[in-house]
Amino acid sequence: MLKALFPAALVLALLTSSIPTEKVSSASLPTAKQMVQDMSLDEKIGQMLMPDFRNWQTKDESTPTGFTKMNNEVSHLVEKYHLGGVILFAENVVDTEQTVKLTHEFQKASPNIPLLISIDQEGGIVTRLQKGTHFPGNMSIGASRSKKNAYDTGKIIGKELNALGINTNFSPVLDVNNNPNNPVIGVRSFSSDPALVSRLGLQTMKGLQKEKTISTLKHFPGHGDTAVDSHYGLPLVEHDQDRLKRVELYPFQQAINAGADMVMTAHVQFPAIDDTTYRSKKDGEDIMVPATLSKKVITNLLKEEMGFHGVVVTDALNMKAIADNFGQEEAVVMAIKAGVDIALMPAPVTSLKTEKNLENVFNAVKQAILKKEIPISQINESVEKILQLKIKRGIISSKKPISLEKKIKKATQVVGKKSHLKAEQKMAREGITLLKNNKKTLPFKPKKNDKIVVMAPYEDQTKAMSVTVESLMKQKKIKPVRIQSYAFADKTFTKDTAKLIQEADYVITGSYVVQNDPAVNDGVIDDNVQDPKKWATAFPRAVMKEAAAQNKKMVIMSLRNPYDAANFEEADALLAVYGFKGYSNGQFNQPNIPAGLEVIFGAASPKGKLPVDIPSVTHPNQTLYPFGYGLNLKGKQIK
Repeated sequence: MLKALFPAALVLALLTSSIPTEKVSSASLPTAKQMVQDMSLDEKIGQMLMPDFRNWQTKDESTPTGFTKMNNEVSHLVEKYHLGGVILFAENVVDTEQTVKLTHEFQKASPNIPLLISIDQEGGIVTRLQKGTHFPGNMSIGASRSKKNAYDTGKIIGKELNALGINTNFSPVLDVNNNPNNPVIGVRSFSSDPALVSRLGLQTMKGLQKEKTISTLKHFPGHGDTAVDSHYGLPLVEHDQDRLKRVELYPFQQAINAGADMVMTAHVQFPAIDDTTYRSKKDGEDIMVPATLSKKVITNLLKEEMGFHGVVVTDALNMKAIADNFGQEEAVVMAIKAGVDIALMPAPVTSLKTEKNLENVFNAVKQAILKKEIPISQINESVEKILQLKIKRGIISSKKPISLEKKIKKATQVVGKKSHLKAEQKMAREGITLLKNNKKTLPFKPKKNDKIVVMAPYEDQTKAMSVTVESLMKQKKIKPVRIQSYAFADKTFTKDTAKLIQEADYVITGSYVVQNDPAVNDGVIDDNVQDPKKWATAFPRAVMKEAAAQNKKMVIMSLRNPYDAANFEEADALLAVYGFKGYSNGQFNQPNIPAGLEVIFGAASPKGKLPVDIPSVTHPNQTLYPFGYGLNLKGKQIK
């Protein structure tokens, strides 16, 4: 057993392991290879599994609820299956002190080898921490072109995760978003330019590593040029190998050369690399094997050709792209056969009644090894890499452990601290990209008691606008005004809506479109405001037209993917902010909307330049706003 390898003091340290803040000394530690030699087969398999306990249903509960506090049932499963790690979600991390206690208890449940405790804290629209610093997101940083912003994002996220006891971050996103219709990446990408993605992604990785947080490049070999969300279906990228090397693979290669810790696979088909077919369990049709399950992608390309010697983790194996087509147990076995080291979310476990799912996966992997379908040498190699990474980042350490009380004290001082929030606000301002400012519409200069109408799809977004306007009044950056808000998701434009605009002096409308609607009529954007499916573009267009008819000053903010700006060619004032999360529970959930409002009222200057091309909606082969385009408030191109 493992304890035989460790001195008594080290065993005690590992029992309450925490991530150290000083340089790790491995002099008194056994090597990863020595540890592997002393492990049972069950212990090795456990290191390669990383389930989630996002929701849990105890014997006394009728349905699963967010798992925020350790219980004997989950603790037992961690120990029973010798788990090497877990992934946390927003349901698990609702409060700073609560999160520290949860991660502390997770580590206590794994007395021999500390866990990888992972999370998707990308910054921007994908953040899990409900308390903390959220950042403007990668595409906003891409618009700022700032390596410092990218590095500081990684460093601050790493510092906050470190304080919470979370040692592994599934970030940075190195997908090159060159498909405007990408439904899942979009603003999670830095840019459509592989060189810019590389430059900024590398800095985020280095920032995370500076704080001893494991960083993860994702989604290999690239999820940027897809029009299908792999949470729901199997995307396909049909480019040839030369193009893949120049675009999709380029950022990954640069980061691998710079010392990447971990790479996450994509559930995407790449026929130029692997066109092997498999009969789908969903419908019996032949489908191409996605990258996650492809030996040609994981072993031949990533490890052998590109020289990656770190840990390979799958994207979540419960996503429909995998679960529906390949089945639970077989998908995990296939992933490991392909060369993956860690199977992420290999089976849904939400209660002891569903433990069988995890048991079946565990046994399927074990049988594949015993039948020599998977060489034990490959398992040993994977586990050695996992343990080596844990040693490298100080997760396995001979340092004296930090008490729970000290962890909580440190976390409450670090997570969401003022300097972090100030940094994210500065970053957001630097990313705001002004696309149009005809007739010197901006900045708005309201007179006392003027009426400002703020509109956006959702109430948290209009709330963020209102709170920001109120803040600008308090700071005396604008004169006292009246504010009226209106959330328009799933609504049609009516006479009452028109009246709001007629009574306003200024109108601010937020547009939120994930994918531009291809439904156009003879080159004219569909303005059917009575079609409830069209509200996302039709409603703000109706507002824009009414404001123009009434000669009201009006601006449109593109809140998510900047491509939706193409729906509003006729707007006099238009800007992209790259982030849609608003204001709730007394806090801004992203700094983007406030930064946009500051530009609108002249309290900040727009400094961003588009990190992508924005094609026309009515003429898709034409570029409406090119990469690098961005105006200052005087209407001149920013250099």
